[in-house]
Amino acid sequence: MAQPLAPAEIQAALAALPGWAFERDALAKTFQFKTFREAMGFMVRAAFEAEAMNHHPEWTNVYNRVAVRLNTHDVGGKVTAKDVELAGRIEKISR
Repeated sequence: MAQPLAPAEIQAALAALPGWAFERDALAKTFQFKTFREAMGFMVRAAFEAEAMNHHPEWTNVYNRVAVRLNTHDVGGKVTAKDVELAGRIEKISR
């Protein structure tokens, strides 16, 4: 089972995740795109990565914005290495 990361580990991980923040026990970032279509395309690509990891984000979409929150429910809603990995994969998709 995954283990929650220590605060120093989370801060170190954030150094490699531009624009991501640690908020309310989760890694969080809001992505903005030019159009709704681009936002939805991003969500579909990110969904495939999440499904491959069997680790699913909390997210919302309003027009061209997608807000993503990542934490691991199996460890009480804390941030684990799985969250960091998925954030990295999502970040690559967003470019």
